Formats: sequence, C-alpha cells, structure tokens
Amino acid sequence: MEWTTVAVQQQTTRRAHPRDELAARLRLLQEMSGRGVRALARDTGLSSSSLSRYLSGQTVPPWPAVLELCRLVKRDPRPLRPLWESAANPLPAPPKTSRQVAPPRPPADAPPPPRNDLPRDIPDFTGREQALAEVLAAVRADRVVAIDGMAGVGKTSLAVHAAHQLTADYPDAQLYLDLHGFTDGRAPLDPDAALRALLAALQVPSEKVPQDGGVELRAACWRAELARLRAVIVLDNVADAAQVALLLPGAGESIAIVTSRNRLLELDEVAPVSLDVLTERESAELLARASGDSRGPDGRLGREPEQTAEVLRLCGNLPLALRLAAARLRHRPGWSIGILVERMAEGASEFDTAFGMSVRQLRRDQGRLFRLLGLIPGSTFTDYVAAAVADVPLRTTRAMLEDLLDAHLVQQPADGRYRLHDLVRQHARRATAEIDSDTDRERALGRVLDYYVHAAAAADAAMPFLTPTRPVSAGSPPADLPRFLDRDAAFFWYVAEYTNLMAVFYAAVEANADVHVCELPRFLRTFFARRCGTTHLNDLFERSLTAATHLGDPRQLAEAHSDLGFARYNAGRMTEAATAYAAAAPLIAAAGDPLPRAELLMRCAQLRWDEGDVVEPLTLFRQARELYAASGCPVSAADAVAGEAWAVLQLGDSDAAARLAREALALAGDAAPSLQALVTLGVAIAAEQPEAALTHLDQALAAARADGHQHNEAWCLNCRGVALRRMGRFDEAIAAHRAAFDLLDALFEEHWKIHFLNSYAETCRLAGLTDDALRLYRETLELAPKLGYRLEEARAHQGIADVLEATDPSGVDGHRVAAQVILAELEPPPRPLVE
Repeated sequence: MEWTTVAVQQQTTRRAHPRDELAARLRLLQEMSGRGVRALARDTGLSSSSLSRYLSGQTVPPWPAVLELCRLVKRDPRPLRPLWESAANPLPAPPKTSRQVAPPRPPADAPPPPRNDLPRDIPDFTGREQALAEVLAAVRADRVVAIDGMAGVGKTSLAVHAAHQLTADYPDAQLYLDLHGFTDGRAPLDPDAALRALLAALQVPSEKVPQDGGVELRAACWRAELARLRAVIVLDNVADAAQVALLLPGAGESIAIVTSRNRLLELDEVAPVSLDVLTERESAELLARASGDSRGPDGRLGREPEQTAEVLRLCGNLPLALRLAAARLRHRPGWSIGILVERMAEGASEFDTAFGMSVRQLRRDQGRLFRLLGLIPGSTFTDYVAAAVADVPLRTTRAMLEDLLDAHLVQQPADGRYRLHDLVRQHARRATAEIDSDTDRERALGRVLDYYVHAAAAADAAMPFLTPTRPVSAGSPPADLPRFLDRDAAFFWYVAEYTNLMAVFYAAVEANADVHVCELPRFLRTFFARRCGTTHLNDLFERSLTAATHLGDPRQLAEAHSDLGFARYNAGRMTEAATAYAAAAPLIAAAGDPLPRAELLMRCAQLRWDEGDVVEPLTLFRQARELYAASGCPVSAADAVAGEAWAVLQLGDSDAAARLAREALALAGDAAPSLQALVTLGVAIAAEQPEAALTHLDQALAAARADGHQHNEAWCLNCRGVALRRMGRFDEAIAAHRAAFDLLDALFEEHWKIHFLNSYAETCRLAGLTDDALRLYRETLELAPKLGYRLEEARAHQGIADVLEATDPSGVDGHRVAAQVILAELEPPPRPLVE
C-alpha cells in the first residue's frame, strides 16, 4: 500500500485532530506489518504499553518511534513528518470567553501534582534524529545515558527534548538539576548539595534526610525515594563521574539523562552518546527556523548564500551561537546578512562573536545590566536581585530583562526566575572585567549581598523565632524587597532561594564581607530549624564566628558565640555548646542588650537541664521571663514560663506545672499558644481531667503538623503516650510512642531519641512489656553518655532496676548504685526522678 493510497483513504479524517489522524496512520502501519501489538513492540524496541497509547491516540510518539515503525514495513517516513509535527505541537486552545465557567478548584487535601522542573522544550528543535534515537534507546535498555560534547553543542537542549518525549512514560516526576560543572566563577555543585536539592524537589522533608553519617546515607535515601517512582531526571553540566555517581538511580524504573563536556569514562555501566556540532544542512535549517526566515530562495538567507555560509562558519555550527545570530536577524528585519556578518566578524571567537554581537545591539543601560548579571552568585536570580546588582528601579529592570530574554542572553527556567547560560555568564564576566572598574564591580556585588541579608531578615520576620532578631546592620536596604504576607510565603521564598543563599554566603566569605557573614545565618535559623537539619547550620555559624573575630565588634562576637552554641546543641554536641555559651555570656552581659541576654538564658537553661541540673534551669527560665517582659516581648516571656512549667513537671509537681502552663497560655494572648505550654498542661492534668488533657495535646499536635516541624510532631506524640499511660490506657499509649519513634527513625538524627526513650520505656514497663522496656532503657544507656545527658542515664539505670526487681533481683543493686553515683555527681542533687 502506497502513501498516496493511504492519503485517499484518510480523506474522511481530514478534519480530525492531528493526533487522531497520526494514530490512524500508525494503525495502518501495524496492519501492513501483520503483527499484534506485543510482536510489533518487540520488533521495534518499543514497550507494548507505550505502543498501545501511540496506536490509540492517547500519546503522540517520539519521532524515532515513528521512524522504527516505518522502517519495519519499508515505507518512507517523510510524508508523515508534517502530520507528526502538527500532532506534537498542537495550536493553543482559544482563550476562554466570559461565558465559560472556570474549572473547579481541586480540594484542599488533594495531592500535589507531579513535580516537573524541566525547562521549556525548544519549539524549533532541529536535527539530532540519530542522537535522539540513541538517547531514547539507551534509557530504555540501561535506564541511564550520558550525553557528552563540547560547550554550546546542544547537550542540554537534546537532554531536555528527550526528557519531554519520555514524560508520558515516567509520569511521577520530571526533575532537572544544573550541577555547574563548568560554570565560570562558581565551584561545581558537590554531590551532597545536589542530593539535598533533588530530595527537596521530590518534596522529601529534610527531617527525613540523614543529616550526619556522610553523603552515602543521603544517596541511599535518594535511591530509596526514586525506587518508588517512575521518574525522569536530567543531571546537566556535570564536571566528572565522581560528581554524579551518587546521584544515579538504583533499583526501580526511574531513568537519568546526564550531560557533560567530558566523556564520563569512569561510569562503565552508563551508555555514552557523544554529540558533535550540527551538520551544514542542520545548521542552515536551524538558522532559518530560529530567525523566522523560511521563505527559501526569496528570503534574506536565500538572497545572500555566500554571506549566509559565512554566518554558519562564524557560528561554528554550534546551536547556541546559531540561535543568538538568528535572534538578531529576527528582531532586525532591515538588516542584510552582510551586515550581520560584519557585526559578527568583530568578535574574537565563535562564542564571543555571537555573544559580543548580541550585547553590542543592546542599549547602554541594558548592556550594563547584562554585564553585572554575571557577578550574581548562585544558579538563578529574580528581578529583585537584578534590580539590586544594577541599582535600577524594579519596573525598569523587568523591562530590560524582557529585552535580554528576546536576545537569548538571559533564560527564564521558571516564572519570575532567570539564569545565564554558562557561556553567556562567562562572556558577561569577561565584559565587566574589561569595561567596569574594580570599584563598580565591588559595589555591585555588595548590593547583592545587601539585598539577600535584608530579604532574609524580612522573611525571618514573617516566621518569628523565639527571640526577635536584631535589625540588620549589614549594608544598606535595597530600594525594592519582596513582601511576605505570612509564614507560608516566607517559607516558600527560603525554599526557592536556598542554594542561592548559600552561594551568596560563601561569596561574602570570599569577599571578606564580615558583617554580612555574621548576620545572614542569623536570619536563616528559623528556616533551618524546620527544614535543613543541623550539619550545614554549624558550618555557617563557625564562619560567622570567624568573621565576628575579624570585626572585633563585641556585640557581633557575643551573638556569634551564642548562635554557634545553639547550632552545637541542636546537633547533640553538648560540651561544645556549653563552651560557646560560656564565651558568649560575659560579652552579652557587657553589651547591655536585654534580648540577646534573655535568649542566652533560655538556651543555657535547656542545656543545663539536659546535663542533669534541675535547680539552676528554673532560675534561668525566670530571669529570661523578666527580661522579655521588661522588653515588651510577651510571646517570648510566655515561652520562658512554658520552659519552667515543663521542668517543674519533670520534677513531679503536676499542680505547679499546670498552673505555670496556664499562665504561659494567658501571657501569649492572641498569639499562637506555646507548644510546650499545651503539652505540659495536657500531661499535667491527664490523670484528673483526661478529656481536657487530650484536647490540649491534640491542639499541640495539630500545630506541630501545620508548622511542618517533624521533631516537634514526634515530641507531641511521645508526650501523648505519657498522658495516656497516666490515664491507664496502655494500648493507646504504646501506639502513640511508636508513632513518635516512626517519625524519629525517618529523621536520621539519633540524638533526638534521648528525649523520648525513658518515657517510652516506662510506659512499656507499666504495660507489662518488660522485654521492650529493657531494650529501650539499654538503648538510653548507650546514647546518653555519648551526648552528656546524665539525668537520662540515671533514669535508665533506675528503670532497669525497677524491671529486674520483678524478673531478676540479682541484677537490681548494680543499676541502683549506678543511678545513685550519677545523681551524687550532679550538684545540687535533684529530687526523686519522676515525670
């Protein structure tokens, strides 16, 4: 059967959607092959499920799949190309009229749509049929493919194009990550940071991501998450095999497409696809399509064939250079090709020719903005950052960014977010070094650092920490800052800007901008407490302390010591936390500022309690309350009272604990109630008022979940178990404890368990689960000495003695003596240990 006959037979379907018509043509090919779907899929190397979708019109097949079907039945595929292009790139739907009803909004509890980070597919993607077929075949066979080739050859475009072709078969997630292996002025993204970014893209809570134990644990977590999905991941701009090895999928069906300027020979199991420059025919076709000049001999390109050939030569058949040249033609209809060649010939190289030619067409202010964009740390930037680096009004900046987008000098990977291609960034940095003075460049970078510190401070104010943070003293506030209407908006900003914030911080370190290095981490504490764990926070505050030492500013030095102690404490490094707090105390006292002093008192109270001192913390909580109240901070004062209430509860005075907890709730007024006050009150009144107790505990648990803080959620669940035990409801108590530990196991921060183990063990003991109780008490004895929690160690010895008294009396004395020795070492000795 000839294609002309097929065309006649399809007359009745001319008005059908191109996708349906293409499916009808493919079904004819199947009939011509005489094969069923399974046999046809086997002989063409396609999956039977994908082939079924192609034949039914549910999905438009990639062009290589159409080629395979045509080759099998020995038919020329070229007549199908226009129909395939129409089906693959349908016209947009007409705009809605005023009579059309908007689609219903999804329910509030609907699951989020699959994550798709892929950049937009290039509509005029040209050539690369063989390379695309190789990439698709490689991922079908081996699940991972590495595309290598020289800079600007189109590796990223091919990888993204292939990923879009594969989206239907891998619907759970489509991720894209630039590893900056060859980004001028920026170190390659290390595997640890890359893993964190990928896990965040999969919306894996950072509390579930291992924070200690090395990058291998985070790689295992990443592979475990991928194993549950059918996802496609593009890992772009890889420096070497070591950078990407830990990022590749393990078990499961997910696939990865890697790009690098280097051949990744060390990845023996990964199929390579080497990309060369375009052919002369493909280059000419790309130049014509991208410039909008497709009229053949009658167009500008056709009228000046020799000059057109020179453009192709100057571009070196590199897709990026060709697109930049085409953009100039598209936006300069009065230019001849000869003029384009003259402008391009002024450049020094193929890359610089294209980039320099594009930049020279900009207005002076546009050119200055473009050059300074190359100085911005980080992988992406917003219009606010661009306005800051150039010291230009935001509205003007947005207009200029649109011009740079049209000239293909700036890319827009997502709405409101911009980036420079590596080669374009390289050119911008060289241009600013040649044109702008050292002073101008230093001031531009300084404005970026100022922007991020002030923006982080604004976001932090929308997510208030325990103590109000001191106002920014670094630099000057920018003319325009994003507005954060609530905590969720601020949190979203932190997530979107996280990698840029880290790049800015280390740029400040390199530039010796010590005040910025001191203050930026201070405005990230709340975000880190909820999302990013403790390892990175410790590194930031270590560098902040070094910067504060350079400054010699007693106030900065005092807060740096206190903040480093806070980071050490949250990482379970108790001795180092105590050392840092001891260094901060005299400096903070000398400064005379009551708020940092109150915050340090709160931190020292928590640390001293965990070390086993049950007297001094009560005094410290009360002193902190007085300072907060005198400073007009009632919410912080309520937190101090709640801390005292919790300590009193641990000492066995439930009535006093309940009274203090109610006082803390009243102090907070209309603000969100203290989580610690709610939990303390719920546990304190559990035996006498069980229903009211569970109401308070449920309120605390709901607040912790709404905040997204899984450490606090686990704490609330564990305390609920204690309250249920006091009510005699042991089965429910055990279930609550187990739910808490399930969360802790997912957090990979073992030191947090020290707060929960003894109470869980006591519930098991009273419920008659003696083996479980002994196991938990012994786990406490292993963990407590490592962390310095002497009181928990003593409680574990007492608990084991209580269990053995009924089962193995011979072992009781040793544990009771061990408990008494520890208690005697704690000065002054605490009262009997009860909850």
